[in-house]
Amino acid sequence: MTAAVRRRPSPRVFLALARDRLPRFLDDLAELVGVDSGSHSPDGVNRVAALLTARLDALGFEVERVTLPDGADGQRFGDALVARRAGALPAAQGGRRVLLLGHMDTVFEDGTAAERPFTIRGGRAHGPGVSDDKGGLLAGLLALDLLRAAGVEAYREVVLLATPDEEIGSPASRPLTERLAAESDVALALECARENGDLVCARKGVADFRVTVTGTAAHAGIEPERGANAALAAAHLVVAFQALNGNWDGVTVNVGVIRAGTRANIVCPEAELRVEVRSATAAGIDAARAALDAAASRPVVPGTRARVEQLDFCPPLEPSPGVRRLLATARELGAELGVPVRATATGGVGDANFVAGVGIPVLDGLGPVGGADHTPEEWLDLTTVRHRAALLAALVARLGDDRG
Repeated sequence: MTAAVRRRPSPRVFLALARDRLPRFLDDLAELVGVDSGSHSPDGVNRVAALLTARLDALGFEVERVTLPDGADGQRFGDALVARRAGALPAAQGGRRVLLLGHMDTVFEDGTAAERPFTIRGGRAHGPGVSDDKGGLLAGLLALDLLRAAGVEAYREVVLLATPDEEIGSPASRPLTERLAAESDVALALECARENGDLVCARKGVADFRVTVTGTAAHAGIEPERGANAALAAAHLVVAFQALNGNWDGVTVNVGVIRAGTRANIVCPEAELRVEVRSATAAGIDAARAALDAAASRPVVPGTRARVEQLDFCPPLEPSPGVRRLLATARELGAELGVPVRATATGGVGDANFVAGVGIPVLDGLGPVGGADHTPEEWLDLTTVRHRAALLAALVARLGDDRG
């Protein structure tokens, strides 16, 4: 076996190598932030993909641009980007496939980049998407550059996935994410660290439901007794559903949309509720679903009935034993870099949820420290870029080699 395969440098080697690469990082960050790449702006997303492709080509990666299917409403999406670099350590000798994942889209409309151009003030970069997730993506590229510069090849393969639609729930890219995750041994997500530097070891899952309530129409003035008011039945269900909050730790139930009736002089024959359930565990979502079904099966208004349909499900990222091992490794490597590594749980979802859903351990928040995502005040702490990229590179080097 070659010396290159055996090589696993100290994390501080990556830290030293990162110093001279920060100017290039800043140049690329300014360029990316200057591109409007909202989820509904496929051309902008593809401009981001083109810049990333050029950088990955230079790092020796094989890059594929994946055209995704249009949405049900005809919406176009930008391409997904899949970059691969084979290592020198076969699976039979302990080599592992490490998946890095981030996203190219932002929540901002076209024109925002011109209205709020990239700026640096007091060690912080500002601009649309600077933290979520352009800074994280570029930190991933920086880490890959550090691995190349250090001669690290002790892995089976490193794969980078950049998606175009994460901010709207990844409707087009989710199958690709799940497929690549299932082919991997471990995954690291490039969302930026929390404002206090925490990584993310748990994310709530989300299930969306439609509840259709059916009654009987009647003239509201002449013969209301012949009707069965679906709006009234739906109102009772709203109260019953909201009362489920507090029944299970880490589970929230929210009735976010109510639709009912067409005219004030007709007893309402049909109503619809849209309900979201969030839970830290899959068991919590199952329990809430059972409670929704139970409430719907007991109509308060005679002559009405209700039906519950699950529209969508995003699995939770739970702090499994595999995730806890990843966090322990990150803490060990962080200590060598002088970076205290802590982790937290969040109610927000991301592409890491889909990785967890196929049973692959994933740790999130591995980009630089950032904050105020989705707002005009969004920022990235540039003083954390070098250390966080070094930590990420050290993690890939450690996780790609299963020989201990």
